[in-house]
Amino acid sequence: MTRRIRILVSGRVQGVCFRAATQQQAKKLSLIGFVRNLPDGRVEIVAEGTDEALQKLENWSHNGPLMARVESVVSEQVEQVKPFSDFEVY
Repeated sequence: MTRRIRILVSGRVQGVCFRAATQQQAKKLSLIGFVRNLPDGRVEIVAEGTDEALQKLENWSHNGPLMARVESVVSEQVEQVKPFSDFEVY
């Protein structure tokens, strides 16, 4: 069974390859969804997959790539409305 979560990551997370690193992690974990920068400086991750894989991605997002300085991570389960086929960077 799969589920979908939304993760909001704040701190120094834009301009440090956070989105590309997130996509790499997500693909390694066989997750689908997307990652994008938000106008307020946060990064939004929406991912779908197994509970175990989603937990690993959420755990990873607390640190992110080497240059990132994560201050907070907020995660919530969201409804699966539109199906995903890959993990995209927007």
